[in-house]
Amino acid sequence: MSTRHVFTAYASTAVDPTTMTTGRLLGSVAALVALAGVVVGGLALARSAGRIGNGNGNGRRGALVALVAGLTGMVLGGVVVAAAEGGPGTGYGIVGGFLALAIGLVATVLGWLALGRSRRTA
Repeated sequence: MSTRHVFTAYASTAVDPTTMTTGRLLGSVAALVALAGVVVGGLALARSAGRIGNGNGNGRRGALVALVAGLTGMVLGGVVVAAAEGGPGTGYGIVGGFLALAIGLVATVLGWLALGRSRRTA
């Protein structure tokens, strides 16, 4: 198949960028859940390091929330990517799915680091 035919196939299945399809919605939700995990994980890491609050192990709950949110975002993003039948612009939410995978990984690492640090200080 030539490059011209591949481009034509994707161009014919493109969806209007402003249309919120189910795939785009799931990809966006997955990315937002993962982003919330990054924020909570960053705060938990700072709290367990004693930079915020009194540093008496309050970051443990935040670390667990960051881990769960990161893993949830990664799972949802993986489902979106696995179910996508086309590339970017086709409405399957593949961009949001890949974004959720990357951000979810960051949230999981932050949560893991904060959990390890809170165990050492407790």
